Amino acid sequence: MLVFLIVLLVLWLVLTIVGFAIKGLIWLAIIGIVLFLGTSAIGYVRRKAAKS
Repeated sequence: MLVFLIVLLVLWLVLTIVGFAIKGLIWLAIIGIVLFLGTSAIGYVRRKAAKS
């Protein structure tokens, strides 16, 4: 599960970089940031719940 989360985070980061690199795709950068933050939050909550 952790590997899947890391793959998703890398994918969202790449989308964000591509969105900022290409001026017409700023919406892609925004979506990438939102998905990156969402995936990070879900991963944090699941890891914290698994420890306790």
